[in-house]
Amino acid sequence: QVQLVESGGGLVQPGGSLRLSCAASGSIISTKAMGWYRQAPGKQRELVAFITIGGMTHYADSVKGRFTISKDNGKNTVYLQMVSLKPEDTAVYYCNALLPVIGGQFSGSWGQGTQVIVSS
Repeated sequence: QVQLVESGGGLVQPGGSLRLSCAASGSIISTKAMGWYRQAPGKQRELVAFITIGGMTHYADSVKGRFTISKDNGKNTVYLQMVSLKPEDTAVYYCNALLPVIGGQFSGSWGQGTQVIVSS
């Protein structure tokens, strides 16, 4: 079973930056489109960015221009560079393959995620 371990979260002031990392076991990053998701308290998990096998990227409107997803196939790692952070970016961030939505929720297994808190 593929393991995904997220890291890099923390407490940051509004306008600050963080870089999240997702280390994967196996070759999932080079064989599947990968996404960063987040779940804020009391809200549904949402997809904020994904990157295809070929490296094309897509972003949710709420993070476009502020977040950058990238990957290093050799290191089996996916990154999420976040700048100009806002309090509404506060959430637990997860990485995973691009997952289908079943019954209104992303269908898959999740790691522990990494907490991002944007607050002054």
